[in-house]
Amino acid sequence: MTATTARVDCDVKDLGLAGLGRQRIEWASREMPVLAQIRQRFAAEKPLQGIRLVACCHVTTETANLALTLQAGGADALLIASNPLSTQDDVAACLVADHGIPVFAIKGEDTATYLRHVHRALDHHPQVIIDDGSDVVATLIQERQEQVGEIIGTTEETTTGVVRLRAMLAAGVLAFPAVNVNDADTKHFFDNRYGTGQSTLDGIIRATNTLIAGKTVVVAGYGWCGKGTALRARGLGARVIVTEVDPVRALEAAMDGFQVAPMHEAAQVGDLFITVTGNKHVIRREHFELMKSGAMVANSGHFDIEIDLKTLEELSREVSHLRPFVQEYRLKSGKAIIVLGEGRLVNLAAAEGHPASVMDMSFANQALACEYLVKHQGQLAPGIYPVPAKLDREIARLKLKAMGIEIDTLTPTQVEYMNSWTAGT
Repeated sequence: MTATTARVDCDVKDLGLAGLGRQRIEWASREMPVLAQIRQRFAAEKPLQGIRLVACCHVTTETANLALTLQAGGADALLIASNPLSTQDDVAACLVADHGIPVFAIKGEDTATYLRHVHRALDHHPQVIIDDGSDVVATLIQERQEQVGEIIGTTEETTTGVVRLRAMLAAGVLAFPAVNVNDADTKHFFDNRYGTGQSTLDGIIRATNTLIAGKTVVVAGYGWCGKGTALRARGLGARVIVTEVDPVRALEAAMDGFQVAPMHEAAQVGDLFITVTGNKHVIRREHFELMKSGAMVANSGHFDIEIDLKTLEELSREVSHLRPFVQEYRLKSGKAIIVLGEGRLVNLAAAEGHPASVMDMSFANQALACEYLVKHQGQLAPGIYPVPAKLDREIARLKLKAMGIEIDTLTPTQVEYMNSWTAGT
């Protein structure tokens, strides 16, 4: 339903869920000490004072803590969902009711509602955009050219979104700076590998209550998300097959001890298929036709296009819902293919997404990247920029401090040696 309080325009399921959301947001905050330190500084310094900011993210407890950090920094922030099945309705309600943050997100919203929310976000006339998948930026460029000049910059923390930004840059339509949060060391090493790895298997197990041990799990893609997923599947006792199109990544998977094979071979033996490529139709007609009856397919890439569900539906005589987030496609041949989470991010559709402790670093990067864009307003040419190494290391330092871990420092002699080309051995 559309709800309007005396102060806040919003579109959430039920503001009455705010109490439950409050408890869960506070629970997540216990595992996010780095973001908490940034929030404390932001509250004192107000580096985002008056900045109109739109965040298109998965509306989870962790994202709520990011939103509260941005608000503490003075931002006039508005939040929409980046995926129709990733919203936690109680979290959305709490941000509106308790904190006055406009949220436009409902779990299970249809495509028309999602697109309406994207346009509502642009009606906010953002100066800074936090994007997951670059839908807001793409819509801005395609449909709101008159607003492009208002943008200070954008941040992006998905592989899919970075690919789209690079395509925009190549096409000459990216007219403002974009910070590639996705490739920050403290993001992809931890969020993509450990977060995606654990939460993907968590979502699959919650949806199906299936035993992973003894199954043949096919992981499509061996980027950081694929590495984490393959690692966790093997840890649960699965036989893991990796499919890849990049020879270096395929070689890495083989050297890590995984079987590597093309999808048309893996399709014949797999029990569970997980796509994490960021590309389109990774599993398609020829693969469905080769799969054994009862094979399960799931996606942990950003968009629901990695599995060609339209073709699967054309091959089927009926589709039935067996459990929440579990659909059986009964093919005309009589074979059954099981699709989890409607082909959307299974870790957010059927579970709660990444653990808060890894999102602590990802969202610390987001907060500091927003601050960086504002501080350097007018100084950065249109293009894609990495998170400055200084910020990346500071996040790692804060995380280690919160974990009670100390590390060594270079001695003056070592510093001199590292900076000299004449020191020799």
